[in-house]
Amino acid sequence: MSKFVFVTGGVVSSIGKGIVGASLGRLLKSRDYSVSILKLDPYINVDPGTLSPFQHGEVFVTEDGAETDLDLGHYERFTDTSMSRLNSVTTGSIYQAVINKERRGEYQGSTVQVIPHITNEIKERIHRVAKNTNPDVVITEIGGTVGDIESLPFLEAIRQFRKDVGRQNVVYMHVTLIPWIPSAGEMKTKPTQHSVKELRSIGIQPDILVCRCDRPLSLGMKQKLSEFCNVPEECVITSQDAKSIYEVPLMMEQEGLAQQTLNLLQMEHRQPDLHQWQTLVNRLYSPNHKIDIALVGKYVRLNDAYLSVVEALRHAAIAIGCDLNLHWINSEDLESGNLDNYLKDINGILVPGGFGVRGVDGKIAAIEYAKHHKIPFLGLCLGMQCAVIEWARHIAQLEDANSAEFDPDTSNPVINLLPEQQDVVDLGGTMRLGLYPCRVNPDTLAFKLYQKEVIYERHRHRYEFNNAYRNLFLESGYAVSGTSPDGRLVEMIEFPNHPFFIACQFHPEFQSRPSTPHPLFQGFIQAASIQGKQDVLEDEGRDLVAGKVVAN
Repeated sequence: MSKFVFVTGGVVSSIGKGIVGASLGRLLKSRDYSVSILKLDPYINVDPGTLSPFQHGEVFVTEDGAETDLDLGHYERFTDTSMSRLNSVTTGSIYQAVINKERRGEYQGSTVQVIPHITNEIKERIHRVAKNTNPDVVITEIGGTVGDIESLPFLEAIRQFRKDVGRQNVVYMHVTLIPWIPSAGEMKTKPTQHSVKELRSIGIQPDILVCRCDRPLSLGMKQKLSEFCNVPEECVITSQDAKSIYEVPLMMEQEGLAQQTLNLLQMEHRQPDLHQWQTLVNRLYSPNHKIDIALVGKYVRLNDAYLSVVEALRHAAIAIGCDLNLHWINSEDLESGNLDNYLKDINGILVPGGFGVRGVDGKIAAIEYAKHHKIPFLGLCLGMQCAVIEWARHIAQLEDANSAEFDPDTSNPVINLLPEQQDVVDLGGTMRLGLYPCRVNPDTLAFKLYQKEVIYERHRHRYEFNNAYRNLFLESGYAVSGTSPDGRLVEMIEFPNHPFFIACQFHPEFQSRPSTPHPLFQGFIQAASIQGKQDVLEDEGRDLVAGKVVAN
């Protein structure tokens, strides 16, 4: 039977519940326990698929095609375990399921209410994860902050959970903030006391208190929190700000988070194996040299909109031994020209995914710049489509070439819907979502990177490469390096006459892991690293020549 850990948050939002839950998952896996992590989100959207990236960050896509909260990316990266649509639950999906059951008459005429019908549906979703994946521990993060009205049904459901499955099978973990007040010169526990009081008023007494702070908690502070919050002193865990999220599991291990969780769940203590994770962090903090990477996107005002892309870049940089210096460039800023102002000293250019026409011309300009100046380039999803448009306009001389998404009336829709998609009008109805196979063509850069004939990658897009232009594309010197197994869908393209120029229709960032960087990202960072070293040597050579001239 699975055990259950519920992670709640207090005082402020974005307190780091997802990282704490993912870190606990990593620590349990290091002890050879299997883990699955579930996110309960209180918003009424059925899923985050239609949410603006400016509001909610990236949409993470699972192997089975679920559009989920970005925290599932953290869960996968930390635990190296693939999640599914079962691991993401929203208020909208809960109410939709309950209303559908009511319409089918499954409640046999009962008055449908929050308690017990909504709470039972929430509990059933948690049990479904335990039943289908059979992990030793199910970690469930409740989104939002204790005190929010929309979170109440979830909190009531997890309150009932301990009664249903037994006290020894449930742990309540509360993540809260201990602020430092500069004018007083001390840390304050009162916000945490009030947060725990709010949680207890709902009927939940936290077993473990994880305290976010910018400096260590003193022993006296822990004793005070233990006394006022009715939590054992050894279960008051310091979660001090870290330079990298990948250091958090090591810090949580030192604080005894996993040990106290296993005590409360009455599980066997095992020796953790964190050698690989420690090596990862050591490499992160001791890079050999710096590289400058430009991320050219349209949602750069909120960095979380490209969270998995950034983490995939970081994984590759750690493996190569580089200090990643990321330049966030709004693609709209490039539409006015003067690209040198933004890209002159860049070692690599990455164009990520997105939807809609805004900023696309700037992305196309960045791709042309990368190609002309021989700067390593990696395009993801829309980044590949922009690379195709750039080829059509500047190489094939199809000046009005475009995607049918951006210009339905273009005479050269080099990116278009498939014929069977044309009459589908529901938003998302034409999407290709989840894991699909891709056959990698030999004698290509892609094959050199993957070293596999068939790969599986996650997709989230609607439009495809228009095969009517494939022969023209190939004749102009470009290569199709990956297709669907039947050869019908173009999955990867590249430009061989370039140090590194490759783009893919899928989202490789979703499968990158800290200890196993994705091949496309590792190849990109390797090429950018070589470019950076060459730039340094050229600069040193110019300085040396200038010095000789001055000396003479």
